[in-house]
Amino acid sequence: MIRLRGIPTARLGRSLGFTLLELVLVVMLIALMFTLVPRMMGSGVSGAELKSNVRAIAAAMKLARDSAINTRRDAFVTVNVESREFTTTYEDKIYTLNQQLILRLFTAQADQINEQTASFRFYPDGSSNGGRVTVAAGEAGNAREFAIDVDWLTGRVTVADLQAPKG
Repeated sequence: MIRLRGIPTARLGRSLGFTLLELVLVVMLIALMFTLVPRMMGSGVSGAELKSNVRAIAAAMKLARDSAINTRRDAFVTVNVESREFTTTYEDKIYTLNQQLILRLFTAQADQINEQTASFRFYPDGSSNGGRVTVAAGEAGNAREFAIDVDWLTGRVTVADLQAPKG
């Protein structure tokens, strides 16, 4: 009789391999990892980075409104969706956003410079031309999207999470 670590093989009663149940469980775990890992990785833009870019645009618009009121002159925030950049009249700087973001503009036709660029105008009385910038990241089924709205009457700038549950 052959001995395996001191135990006779006749007493083992089963072969030294994996059961079908163990193999099925391993295959299921691998399949689960392949479905969850890509969703966790997302589009390459983290939620914090997306929110940071949205807040930067909104802050520039709020500062432009304040600048227009304080200087008693029109102030502009110009957004280019193709290059993912924005500029302001109160600061000579070009702000660059994450290149993986998807931007869309909705503004008055008069302040649209071309198909890719538009300006949000803020007047000395606090009002504006109004409009919306949507900022999104991710694929169609897993996208996260924010809207930056500018009220035409009051010039108020608000940020809304378009995927937030309504209730």
